Amino acid sequence: MTQNVIHLTRRSTTATPTNTPHDLAAMAAHQEAENALAMALHYLRSSASNIPGATRKAVQALGALNRLHTPANMPAPAGAGARALASLEG
Repeated sequence: MTQNVIHLTRRSTTATPTNTPHDLAAMAAHQEAENALAMALHYLRSSASNIPGATRKAVQALGALNRLHTPANMPAPAGAGARALASLEG
């Protein structure tokens, strides 16, 4: 009885590290947005419902998300955080 053997080509299993400055900045902004949103939810779910704290953290998350969409060589517009806070407050 002969066995059927399939030989697979060997591929590199190691991932290429993302250590360019742009990639690192994007990962940091993503992490900052996640952490800020988690804290905003924590403030809202607590028994005291810290609305001002949750608002500040939501604005911080918006700033981090804006940094993800801004090209690396273009600075963020001045006053973007204040405009975001004003839009949240109505």
